[in-house]
Amino acid sequence: MINHTMIVSFDNPLPQDELDQYLTDIERAMLGTGLAASVATRRHIPVPGEEAIPALIATAIVQVAVPDIDALAKAFAAPGVHEVIGRWRSRHPYKVAWANHEALA
Repeated sequence: MINHTMIVSFDNPLPQDELDQYLTDIERAMLGTGLAASVATRRHIPVPGEEAIPALIATAIVQVAVPDIDALAKAFAAPGVHEVIGRWRSRHPYKVAWANHEALA
């Protein structure tokens, strides 16, 4: 099993209901591929002063578990996933950092 962990950082703050919708949309799209064993999404928990650090600071974390690298590539090539990502990026630009890894625990 491979975990694909994404650190999603929106360029501008989102209202809470819109962030909730983004997380729901990306989770449904990934599960809808039939390739993800699981999808977990969480909001970033801010720490006072972190905005002074010159780093990509998350708005949210998305973790997708897939059986192997081929499934990961196919999941991100799925039309539904592209549609969700494109729709959200056009309305609310964001950056993503990610890591592919085995389970941490």
